[in-house]
Amino acid sequence: MGDQMSGRCLCGKVSFTNKSVHDVGICHCDMCRRWCGGPGMAVHIKDKPAITGEDHIKWFKSSDWAERGFCAECGSNLFYRLNLETPEYVVFAGAYDDQSVFKMQNQIFIDEKPAYYDFAGDIPSMTGAEVFAMYYAESNEEGERESQP
Repeated sequence: MGDQMSGRCLCGKVSFTNKSVHDVGICHCDMCRRWCGGPGMAVHIKDKPAITGEDHIKWFKSSDWAERGFCAECGSNLFYRLNLETPEYVVFAGAYDDQSVFKMQNQIFIDEKPAYYDFAGDIPSMTGAEVFAMYYAESNEEGERESQP
């Protein structure tokens, strides 16, 4: 598909394209598991994707630092948006048309992962505290934020 990837919600009212990214991160936090019905598997694309049908997206503020976007028609989970000075976007991997290009890159909130599942392979893993510390350090270096995400 070249340097662009496309995806959509289940009903097709929302579609999107973004620069090609192949690294999938797995999030085991309680919010992602409730949102996705299992671990959140997503691609961190940083910039806002080009969206068609944006008026069908409903945003839910799930924390002080992020919102989750879904199709108001079919309920498909599509986006996770970090509310930074310049918002960063994460797209749930299952929304992409071609998922054959993805490679599991890392796991976060490994300390919240329930015991009933495990992923094969040895990939980098971070606890929730390590994730917050990373974002806090990046924010202070860039002078963008003074509090943790």
